[in-house]
Parts: sequence; C-alpha cells; structure tokens
Amino acid sequence: MEEEQLRKHLLELLSGRGAHADWKVSFRGIPSKLRGIRPSGFPHSLWELLEHMRIAQWDILEFSRDAEHVSPEWPAGYWPESPEPANAAAWDKSLKSFESDLEAMKKLVANRKTDLFAKIPHGSGQTILHEALLVADHNSYHLGQFVTVRKLLGNWK
Repeated sequence: MEEEQLRKHLLELLSGRGAHADWKVSFRGIPSKLRGIRPSGFPHSLWELLEHMRIAQWDILEFSRDAEHVSPEWPAGYWPESPEPANAAAWDKSLKSFESDLEAMKKLVANRKTDLFAKIPHGSGQTILHEALLVADHNSYHLGQFVTVRKLLGNWK
C-alpha cells in the first residue's frame, strides 16, 4: 500500500499538481511572435526553455528504459541552436513530444511491474524513483522560468 501511495504522489508531482505550475496552462496562449524573444536580462526565450525541457525529459525517459540510449553532448545537445522556433509546426511538435514523453514517464511510474527502488542495470546507482523525481524537479524549475519569461513579455495574467 505504501508503494501505491508513492506512485500516486509521483504521478501528481509529474502532472504539475500541488505547488507546481501546470505545464499545460503554462504553455497555453502564447502568440508565435513572442516564442523566440529573450527578455532583457534573461538568457532564454520561451522556445529555448521548451526545447530544453523536452530534450532533457526525453533523455531521462530513454535512459530509464533503454540500455542502448546515448545522451546528447552536454550542454550543447540540451539546448536549441536558435532562440526562435523554425515555425509554428516546430513549436507544436515540441509540445506534443514533451507531452508524449511525460505521459510515458508517468506510465512507467504507474506500472506496478516497475520496481521504483531497483537500480537501473545500465546506470550508476539511479532508480526509476530517482529519474521520475529528476523529471519533476527539472520541469518544475524550468516551468518557473517559463512563467517568468511570459510575465516579462506581458503574456501572463
């Protein structure tokens, strides 16, 4: 029963509930003209933050489930080359991938066959619990930045 409670709490955390920003709300209603702007004094645009979150989350997910996965080079491989998306389709694709990978991580956590505490065989001591918390923590941190950028751009209530 305690493990089921832990799974429930992890799923809530990954979903952005409680004290964390809801990622769907955070990404909603952004005009395309604002997506590539770096506000004065802030190092990243909304596009850079979205892509960074997507890439990092994908990397953590793939590490968690695929022994053959090779992570991108740090740090260049975790950030887009341009502060602007190539087009609206690139933005939409990134959002869909972010959602899909987040759902896959949640599915991995929710699966009762997943031992949250077992060391990942191809890792160096990591567990699925660790990786799920890493996704939640990383997403939460950058969602806070995302909302800040939206505020600086006058696009947040």
